[in-house]
Amino acid sequence: MIDGVDYGPLEGLVGVWEGAGGVDVAPEPDGQEETPYFETITFEVVGDVTNAEQQTLAVIGYHQVVSKKENDEVFHDQRGYWTWDPATDVITESVNIPRVVAVLASGQYAPSNGEVTLSVAAAEGDADWGIIQSPFMRDNARTTAFEHSIKLSANTLEYSETTSLEIYGRSFAHTDGNTLARKG
Repeated sequence: MIDGVDYGPLEGLVGVWEGAGGVDVAPEPDGQEETPYFETITFEVVGDVTNAEQQTLAVIGYHQVVSKKENDEVFHDQRGYWTWDPATDVITESVNIPRVVAVLASGQYAPSNGEVTLSVAAAEGDADWGIIQSPFMRDNARTTAFEHSIKLSANTLEYSETTSLEIYGRSFAHTDGNTLARKG
C-alpha cells in the first residue's frame, strides 16, 4: 500500500528501471532490422480513480524512453498507464505512441507463488480491448494485435512485447524484450 492506495500487483513497478540488453526486431522493406538498445522506464503512482461510483481502479503511470546503443539516439518514447481492479483482478495497460497509435490492452491477474506476472493483450476490432491508429498508420503500417508481458521479481523487471503489423505488403511480428534493474 502506498499513500493509502492498494496497488496490488502493480506496486512492485513503482520506481525507475534501467536496462541495456534490449533488442528491437523491426520490419524493413526488404526484411528486418535488429537494433540493440538501452532504456529507462519510470513508473509513478497516480492514485485511485472511481468510475461511475461503482468501480475503483489503482493507477500507475509510466514513461519509457528507448535509445539505440550504437549512437544513443532515442527511437521510441512511450507513455501510458497500468491499472488494477481489485474487485475483478483485471489489469490493463493503455499505451500511447507518438506514431499516432493507441492501445488498450487487458488481462486477468493471477497470483503465483509470490512472483508477479502481468500479461495483457489487445487486437484490432476487439470491442473491449483494442487498437486505435491514424488513417496513415492504418493504411501503411497497421497494428493488428498487441501482447505485453512483464515478470517482476524483487529488483528485476523482465518484459517481452509483440506488436503484430501489416507493413510493406506482409505480416510482421515486431518484438522487443529486455531485462531491467531497479535504479537506486
